[in-house]
Amino acid sequence: MTTVQGRPHTESKDKEPTVSTYVYAFSQGNKDLKDLLGGKGANLAEMTNLGLPVPPGFTITTEACRAYLAEGDEPVEMASEIDAHLAELERVMGRRLGDAEDPLLVSVRSGAKFSMPGMMETVLNIGLNDTSVLGLAKQSGDERFAYDSYRRLLQMFGSTVLGLEHDIFSDALDALKERRGTTDDLGLVPNDLRELVTTFQGLIREHTGRDFPQDPTEQLRLSVLAVFQSWNTDRASVYRRQEGIPEDLGTAVNVQVMVFGNQGMTSGSGVCFTRDPGTGRQGVYGDYLQNAQGEDVVAGIRNTISLADLADLDRTSYDELLGNMRSLERHYRDLCDIEFTIERGKLWMLQTRVGKRTAEAAFRIASSMLDEGLIDADEALGRVNGAQLAQLLFPSFDPEAERQLIATGMNASPGAAVGRVVFDSATAVEWAERGESVILVRKETNPDDLRGMVAATGILTSRGGKTSHAAVVARGMGRTCVCGAEAILVDTAARSMTVRDGVTVAEGDVISLDGTTGQVFLGAVPVAASQVVRHLEGEETDNDLVPAVARLLEHADAVRRLAVRANADTPDDAARARQFGAQGIGLCRTEHMFLGDRRILVEHLILAEDEAGREAALAELFPLQRQDFVEILRAMDGLPVTIRLIDPPLHEFLPDLTDLSVEVALEDERGPEVERHHRLLEAVRRLHEQNPMMGLRGVRLGIAIPGLFQMQARAIIEAAADLIEEGGNPCPEIMVPLVASDRELSWVREALVDVASDVQKERGVAVPHKIGTMIELPRAAVTADRIAESAEFFSFGTNDLTQMTWGFSRDDVEAEFFPTYLEDRIFPASPFETIDVEGVGALMRTAVRLGREARPDIHLGVCGEHGGDPASIHFFDELGLDYVSCSPFRVPVARLEAGRSTLEHR
Repeated sequence: MTTVQGRPHTESKDKEPTVSTYVYAFSQGNKDLKDLLGGKGANLAEMTNLGLPVPPGFTITTEACRAYLAEGDEPVEMASEIDAHLAELERVMGRRLGDAEDPLLVSVRSGAKFSMPGMMETVLNIGLNDTSVLGLAKQSGDERFAYDSYRRLLQMFGSTVLGLEHDIFSDALDALKERRGTTDDLGLVPNDLRELVTTFQGLIREHTGRDFPQDPTEQLRLSVLAVFQSWNTDRASVYRRQEGIPEDLGTAVNVQVMVFGNQGMTSGSGVCFTRDPGTGRQGVYGDYLQNAQGEDVVAGIRNTISLADLADLDRTSYDELLGNMRSLERHYRDLCDIEFTIERGKLWMLQTRVGKRTAEAAFRIASSMLDEGLIDADEALGRVNGAQLAQLLFPSFDPEAERQLIATGMNASPGAAVGRVVFDSATAVEWAERGESVILVRKETNPDDLRGMVAATGILTSRGGKTSHAAVVARGMGRTCVCGAEAILVDTAARSMTVRDGVTVAEGDVISLDGTTGQVFLGAVPVAASQVVRHLEGEETDNDLVPAVARLLEHADAVRRLAVRANADTPDDAARARQFGAQGIGLCRTEHMFLGDRRILVEHLILAEDEAGREAALAELFPLQRQDFVEILRAMDGLPVTIRLIDPPLHEFLPDLTDLSVEVALEDERGPEVERHHRLLEAVRRLHEQNPMMGLRGVRLGIAIPGLFQMQARAIIEAAADLIEEGGNPCPEIMVPLVASDRELSWVREALVDVASDVQKERGVAVPHKIGTMIELPRAAVTADRIAESAEFFSFGTNDLTQMTWGFSRDDVEAEFFPTYLEDRIFPASPFETIDVEGVGALMRTAVRLGREARPDIHLGVCGEHGGDPASIHFFDELGLDYVSCSPFRVPVARLEAGRSTLEHR
């Protein structure tokens, strides 16, 4: 037996629904029914089953939401089921919804399977009207509380259900406070709130042409449907795209008996975490606001006190809350995010969920809970992901750099952010799209600011705490955030902010945010390499985050099947990749070795008029190439190094056609002709292609320009021979690019084999090596069995394979129509960032099957940048590839995700 507003109730002990299809009582669910009941509903059911003090209620399922969104009307059975559950709730509580003498009031809250903080809608105090508000005032003995609750219902219902702008109500509230000479809602007396109710009702009538509904059941029905509709709001869709949440899940709706934190100073609402969601450290973390409802805490409209301060206000509730927090953390075996209300000294648990956390916190919590025996090593690895690890590889502020501190707030989401100040989301988006790094500054954020928060590198608010909307959303997105910097006065109209010591920062000025300390600096503060990167590079560090990351990376290495290599073109990149845990090089692009001062040597090759000239040009390039390969193979001694023979069209090594034409024309006007430039112009014109992506490049160059591939192969084999003679163990793999036909590869392979044989005879050294190809053309994928006869390995070039399969050039389309495709959900994600499983993936699957049928021992890898994408890695592992290769800084991410993929496939 528990008590709500002083009345005893008992809930049914039935754990399985009987007739219900669309509605479940809290006592009928559990935490494993998130698909059906949403995260909030499933966890309310779980807390109810654990015997915690949860106000009773019921959940309308995600199935009902999907049916409503599909048909445009509520399912026929839903209304009668809601009526039946509401009647049972009234029976249990001994009160009727909206009763004139002693009204039962309920809240309506969204709750999708995955947490989407602030993205969908909530309506509190449903059941109040012009009559029941008098009954609430009488029963509570607090007229101010009753009218404060009524104005909140009007405000939420007006914006959520009737579609009015939120500012219409907040401006009226601010105007009333200004007339009364107060900056705080608590400064308003009962008559003020009664006046505000009348004002809000007038605003609803003015802007909608209808009166606020006085029928409580109509209020309930319209609120439920509004929550369903909020699934498809712009901000919710943006958030789902940002977080990778499927579009077709729908949201559940939770109808729950109201308990009131706004019944005076012995009441209040709060949000707490069982550990610090910013750092992962243990302790008492949370915010509490006296005489407030829960939305006040999340919105950040008044600055909260810390949870620790609650102990001085209400020790009994504080101790009970801490006990409940410990129980929930041990039950869920994870960080819990909890909302609670104290109603005149009585604690109520309103919600729990596995809490969003920063990347830093995720690794600390996983490692700590492993030490505590709450989870095992496999589960600890499953609690972190590659995207979080990538955040930890970003730089932080240089501790030795000079800086001008102008304010300090809550360290809501760690990281180092430097950017130009903007004061609204539209400007943040506009400036970010033109390449600016921006800091979004607001008094407090609300869900409509989401686009600006996504665009910004950092977020700063003058109000709110660690559980405010800005903090929760920023942590989930990995954005640096400082909240509640009270010394800052934000003037959105003037496009500036002023610090109390007189410093004024205008829109466009640069500031720096340290989300780890909560400090705000004027100007740009230099950044330093992250502690994790410094550790990977062999530097000693005393940061306790580093051992947690290293521990989970080591476990990933121990369980993963998939090897991880790096894309590296220089000895420095190769050495760094090895420090980061790379097991070789999956792509060494030789064309990068022909740039800079060496470009003139390629010019000589192109301008050569006969075989002797061509051989002379190749002879110039040869010793440089050999030394390149010596250094790279030495850096990766004992590990495989896949070297791609020259791939891009030759015109990329020549001047631009238009620029060169102008230069030659000007030289002709000024005096005698310059023979070299004329010959160069002729070569540029000859090699100019309308679509060089599909022209003379890759294997075609090796066939069309005799000696080019042979020169590179000789440089590779001789470099390896040099290292073997030094006592090294080089493992070169020669990769032929852009093969479309088995005859192409067979022709080139024969030439390469002859070169390798000649070098080994000349040097008297056996040089172990492999010859393979890059699969980057659809034709190669579907004829992979024939190509495999000449290839000891395949490496999938997923960047070009994606371009060729989709029929568009990445450089041309990403800035053109990709934003529209992503906005309109034609693409769930860019196919250049995450592998297109249905199209490109199907070609890869075919190539793997055919390749292994023809050559069972063929080695298979991927060297496109998809090799460092977490989602793509799981697909490549499922395909049975032997390795992925990615840029050196993504190697740790790939290692971690390869381990997580192994556990997932188990």
